[in-house]
Amino acid sequence: MSTERDQQFLQIQGLAKTYPGATEPVFDEVNFGIARGEFVCIIGHSGCGKTTILNVLAGLEEASAGTVIMDNREVSGPSLERGVVFQSHALMPWLTVRQNVAFAVKSKWPDWSPTQVKGHVEKYVDMVGLSHAIDKKPSQLSGGMKQRVGIARAFAIEPKMLLLDEPFGALDALTRGTIQEELLKICAATHQTVFMITHDVDEAILLADKILLMSNGPVARVAEVVRNTLPRDRQRATLHHEPGFYELRNHLVDFLVSRSKELSRGRAPANPPEVRPADAARSAVAAAALAAGPAANGAASVTHLHRVA
Repeated sequence: MSTERDQQFLQIQGLAKTYPGATEPVFDEVNFGIARGEFVCIIGHSGCGKTTILNVLAGLEEASAGTVIMDNREVSGPSLERGVVFQSHALMPWLTVRQNVAFAVKSKWPDWSPTQVKGHVEKYVDMVGLSHAIDKKPSQLSGGMKQRVGIARAFAIEPKMLLLDEPFGALDALTRGTIQEELLKICAATHQTVFMITHDVDEAILLADKILLMSNGPVARVAEVVRNTLPRDRQRATLHHEPGFYELRNHLVDFLVSRSKELSRGRAPANPPEVRPADAARSAVAAAALAAGPAANGAASVTHLHRVA
């Protein structure tokens, strides 16, 4: 029986972009779908058109060809149905955290009373752990805190889809990890559909249900759809212990190091195959555990701890 999650909430068909004066498209024949509630990351080298694709999904830029269908309607311009978080926080410096988030909430629900707006804003500011700073201005916040405000603002309008353009790229590793885990918790609680650009393989493995691998430009394409079959309740601190983690990671790195270049200039298939690199390793560990009992499970864990990527 089909479930809501199985249905293609977002469909991208034949997407292409050629800039004026260019002899070749940045990308063409980009085809993929996203299920409702799915977290999808896209990875590829600079220049392959990832941000352009995100801007097209946001309605901020027009494609040269192809269509984007979200929830059975074609995307033809900006909409509060799609929340965007960019690399920079894009906060209004003269407004407090509360006021920055409230501005978006009032845009979405102009008829709400001040009490409704206040309660809604406080709910989402609390979700990102910033209740203690709700009446501070951006100049009084760290870089990580500013990005949390941007995430709270995007979630607060309750968009059908959240678009993230490397939102943690400028943060230190510790802050980045903390916000990644908060994002996972919020998405689990809200069942939010997410499309995210990242250059960080480990970040994609932690966050994504599905990872789109883009070949190099020009004439880039989504060359492969990698299904992340590691448990959905994964945590950053223990992720590398999961059977299949290194198989998945090595598959992504191998693509970025070699295959992405080999598949440039339209050599990638228009209809990308779906692969599950972690499945074989997970099946092998499960089979060994069944065959030899608890000792095999322990041995498999030890082997995995000593494996190098």
